[in-house]
Amino acid sequence: MASRNHTVVTQFFFVAFSNSLELQISLFFLVLLLYLITVVGNILIIMITVVDPALQSPMYFFLRNLSFLEIGYTSATIPKMLVNFLSEDTSISFLGCATQMYFFSFLGITECCLLAAMAYDRYMAICHPLRYTAKMSRGVCLQLSTVSWLIGVLMGVGQTTFMFTLPYCGPNKINHFFCDLPPLLKLACTETYRNEIAVFTIAVTFVMVPFLLILVSYIRILHTILSIPSAAGRSKTFSTCSSHLIVVTLFFGSGIVTYLRPKSSYSLNTDKLLSLFYSVVSPMLNPLIYSLRNKEVKEAVRRVMARKIFI
Repeated sequence: MASRNHTVVTQFFFVAFSNSLELQISLFFLVLLLYLITVVGNILIIMITVVDPALQSPMYFFLRNLSFLEIGYTSATIPKMLVNFLSEDTSISFLGCATQMYFFSFLGITECCLLAAMAYDRYMAICHPLRYTAKMSRGVCLQLSTVSWLIGVLMGVGQTTFMFTLPYCGPNKINHFFCDLPPLLKLACTETYRNEIAVFTIAVTFVMVPFLLILVSYIRILHTILSIPSAAGRSKTFSTCSSHLIVVTLFFGSGIVTYLRPKSSYSLNTDKLLSLFYSVVSPMLNPLIYSLRNKEVKEAVRRVMARKIFI
C-alpha cells in the first residue's frame, strides 16, 4: 500500500511567495540581479586566483573551491525559483525535486567542510607560521578539498534517499522556494520520526562538527593574535582571516537557525525568508567580502586590469 501511495505523487507544486503579481515581478528582478552578481563575482575570483602568481597560496586554492561551490549551490535552486516568480506553472517533477535536493544538500555540506578546512589553513598560517609551508603543502590541500567534496557527495545521497523513500500521497504543494527538507517532511503521508532523526543527525554531524572545528581554530587564532605586542601587528594578522570569519558567520548562522532550532518553533514564512537569505543573499555577499576586504585580491585585480589596458 505504501509503495502504491508513493507513486501517486509524480510532481510537486511550489506555493507562490505572494498573490501580488507586482511583488512577484519585483522579486524576480531582485533575485536575478543577486544571482548574476554571485555568478560573475565568483567567476572573477576563480579567474584572478588562477592567473595571478601572487595568489597561489593554500588560502586562495580553497577560495577557488569555495567560489566554484557557490556557483553550483545557487544554480541548483535559483533558476527554477526565477521561473516560478513569473510562471503560473510552478510544478517540479518528483525526480526533479529529488535532483534539486541532492545538489543543494551535497554542495551545502561540502561548503561546511571546506570552510572548516579554510579555518585550519588560517590556524596553521597564524599559529604555526614556521611549519605552515610543510603542513599545508599542495598535496595536503588537495586531500582536504577532496575529502570535503567526497563527504558532500555521500551525505547528499544519504539525505536525498531518506527523504524520497518516504511515501508521498498528497497534498503535493511545497510552501517554499525549492525542495528543502522541512517543508517536504510535512508532505509525507507516514510517520517521519526516523527520517527526522536521520536528517537531524546528519545536520549535527556535518554542520555542527565543522562549525565547532572552526570555533576551536579561531579561539587558538585569537589567543595568538592577542599575544602579538603591537596593535599594528594584531590588526594586520587579524585582517588575513576576517573575510573568512564573516563568511562563516553568515553561512553557519543562517544554517543553524534553519535546521537545528526546535521543531515547535518552525514557521513556514520564517523558513522561506531564511532560505532566501542563505540561498541567495549570503552567496552573493561572499565574493564581495573577499574582494572588498582582501588587500591581496584588490591588488591582483589592479594588476590584471593594468595588463589588459597595457595590451
